[in-house]
Amino acid sequence: MAVSLLIRLLFWLWFGGALAAGHFLILQRVSALALPALTLFLAAIPVLAYLRVEAIRTWVDALDLRALVLLHVTRFTAIYLLVLHQRGEVPRALVVPGALGDIIVAVMALPVAFAPLADAARHRAIVIWNVVGFVGLLLAQFSVARLALSAPVEVRGLTQLPLSLLPTFLVPLLLASHVVIFARTGRAARP
Repeated sequence: MAVSLLIRLLFWLWFGGALAAGHFLILQRVSALALPALTLFLAAIPVLAYLRVEAIRTWVDALDLRALVLLHVTRFTAIYLLVLHQRGEVPRALVVPGALGDIIVAVMALPVAFAPLADAARHRAIVIWNVVGFVGLLLAQFSVARLALSAPVEVRGLTQLPLSLLPTFLVPLLLASHVVIFARTGRAARP
């Protein structure tokens, strides 16, 4: 019970910090290339907590894998990015490749979680879905880094709310959940 409360508290503190960073435009004070690095750093924190702290690992491992998959339905936020691109507020290079991949992964999460599958078939579906989703997020991070190097002004939209929640909260959380899913499915596959 105490672990659950602690994890929830840390989650909301992280979200509050991400909101504050966007509200006070803190990300505009760092280099554009720092955004993808910050995202990876923030993703590493919950992963390390999962790998190193047994109480956290036990709590996370008690969650149904389908709940971790359904977390990725939040990737439908990519539709908002496409709308912003259509309005001319966000550049194509920042949005289109990653957004389309995110929408596909969000759509795939629904049948992976809800389809009436046998345990072995669901396990395979989760592994395949997880590989696709993880690679998609890594490619999106690569695109942001490439764009930050070639045209730093293009990633400026990610430094203020609501888009600042992507590099400071949502994407790190999704990356971390992919790593946890890899760890759990890898352990389940071992005899």
